[in-house]
Amino acid sequence: MLNFLSMTQTCFDSELVVQAVVPDPIGEAQWSLWFGQWLIQMECQERFEVVLRLTDDNELCTLNTQFRGIAAATDVLAFPAEPMGLSPEDEDLTYLGDIAISVPWATRRSEEFGHSLYSELAWLGAHGLLHLLGWDHPDEVSWQQMVSKQCQLLEGVNLTYDWSRVYSNVL
Repeated sequence: MLNFLSMTQTCFDSELVVQAVVPDPIGEAQWSLWFGQWLIQMECQERFEVVLRLTDDNELCTLNTQFRGIAAATDVLAFPAEPMGLSPEDEDLTYLGDIAISVPWATRRSEEFGHSLYSELAWLGAHGLLHLLGWDHPDEVSWQQMVSKQCQLLEGVNLTYDWSRVYSNVL
């Protein structure tokens, strides 16, 4: 468990727990930096705990079937805490929820879309975090707003993602 580090040196203190069932190509320290910066960009004032699970297609399929009734693998799932409550270990830390990412899925997509696995995993992490913060995309307008916010989050950590090219089939 690492504390997020703020790139602006403010007193920002949240925690990210990385559970790597498969090899983690990013590393816990980098994930923590990204999530910390994204929470700052989202102007979150609370101290949060987030669990990030890096796993495979089989586990994402099982979770997708169990929680969404869709018997198929997917790239990322987010499980917001309901209702958001205090973390049992730290009464000042609000448990925000869990994000599960299929690293093999992300690897295939990065190759298909012609960008780095690093960017694809950051994209999926930001997407999951936005879901934990209450964002959703049930229609085209909200989808475009959400992916635009994801692009802003990635730009805040010096990454780019050409979502309009990647998702041209849904525009």
